[in-house]
Amino acid sequence: MLAKSYPYYLANRPEAPNQALEVRDKFTGEVATRVALADAATVLRAVERAAQAAEPMRRLAAYERRDVLQHCVRRFEERAEELAQGLCIEAGKPIKDSRGEVTRLIDTFRIAAEESVRQHGEVMPLDIAPRARNYTGMWKRVPIGPCGFITPFNFPLNLAAHKIAPALAAGCPFVLKPASWTPVGALLIGEILAETNLPEGAFSILPCRSQDVAALVADDRIKLLSFTGSPDVGWALKARAGKKRVLLELGGNAAVVVDEDADLDDAVQRIVFGAFYQSGQSCISVQRIFGHERIYDALRDKLVEATRKLVVGDPKDELTCRGPVISEEDARRLEDWVSAAVARGGRLLCGGSRRGALFEATLLEDVPRTESLCADEAFGPVAVLSRFTDFDAALDAVNDSVYGLQAGIFTRDLYKAMRAWDRLEVGGVMIGEVPSWRVDHMPYGGVKESGLGREGIRFAMEEMTEIRLLVVRTP
Repeated sequence: MLAKSYPYYLANRPEAPNQALEVRDKFTGEVATRVALADAATVLRAVERAAQAAEPMRRLAAYERRDVLQHCVRRFEERAEELAQGLCIEAGKPIKDSRGEVTRLIDTFRIAAEESVRQHGEVMPLDIAPRARNYTGMWKRVPIGPCGFITPFNFPLNLAAHKIAPALAAGCPFVLKPASWTPVGALLIGEILAETNLPEGAFSILPCRSQDVAALVADDRIKLLSFTGSPDVGWALKARAGKKRVLLELGGNAAVVVDEDADLDDAVQRIVFGAFYQSGQSCISVQRIFGHERIYDALRDKLVEATRKLVVGDPKDELTCRGPVISEEDARRLEDWVSAAVARGGRLLCGGSRRGALFEATLLEDVPRTESLCADEAFGPVAVLSRFTDFDAALDAVNDSVYGLQAGIFTRDLYKAMRAWDRLEVGGVMIGEVPSWRVDHMPYGGVKESGLGREGIRFAMEEMTEIRLLVVRTP
């Protein structure tokens, strides 16, 4: 159960001037709790306090940053079931998957604690020419300064963690706007951060309306803006961000290629997970499936059989594999997309029905590439199958997308795997795995419409720091 209400956090302190934001149980539709909602003036105050905290944060010793992060790890472990139950309610995520996300939250902060004491620099010999004789250089990384973060609804704990934890490890104060659909997880992180001795102003976590976030985007005192969400919103924010560094983790319509030599039972098990975990509400959810013509029929039949076995329903039930999508409106959109694809020649293999915000796990084949289910991001439990005859043509089909986040290749041919790594226009290539796989310290991010920059703790810390050079002349 969630508490009756939650404050927001302004400059490390809880404040509850109102209870204006309703957070609903995504399965029942009932109001589960209420959250304090910040206005534009509060966001501006948070930016001011973050700017004032920049120098105290920079002066924190590495072990002090590590200690803060380790405190969070301990408290997340102690409150793990509370965090999971809250996530299950506010996001509609099945309880087993909610517990898995809490595990990833803990991993992310643990990795950040380790990396906080590993920010190395380098000594550079500069005497590459006579004029540089007796000169030595060295560089180190320094915090970029106050950061602004905007996170989405689908992983309310871990996607917030992937911004908060590296910022603390690098020594950057931050202001975070969590998704209004799912603000509670981020506020619970704030509750735990408030137990630490971080400098005043080091963090603010402020649920607010989109129109009230302007200071986070446009104010020059924010030195880095990191956004995870839809491409339309992300690129619009970048256009307003001015001179600050911008990181964008955006959408995708991730593809998987199953070659003729693949272990079909293994591939099917992983594809069903990748397509329907989180009700398909992941930017690396499997959406496009390409099967070699020699194994296509068997692949299709096995996928349909496995998909029909998925248990859909109340996410609080331990047996549930899939809960609702985030809203009934999103479920209706998926229903419309499926209907449009069938009307234009696609064949419905299974699923396609909606009950409120519950949408069946759905597979189609022979959907024209111009249809939304192929060309756009479905962000729901829907995937489309196509057959191919030539491996290189399959790679071209994967690249035939405005997106480029991750791709999966099931093949036992080393040379094909290496060719895929060379040719695919994506941020990550998974061999023997679906594109939906991620571990929290790897470099993660996309190209093309899928974004800019990389997350994964060490890589995010590099984005949140700048190189500062020292040159020493010996007379």
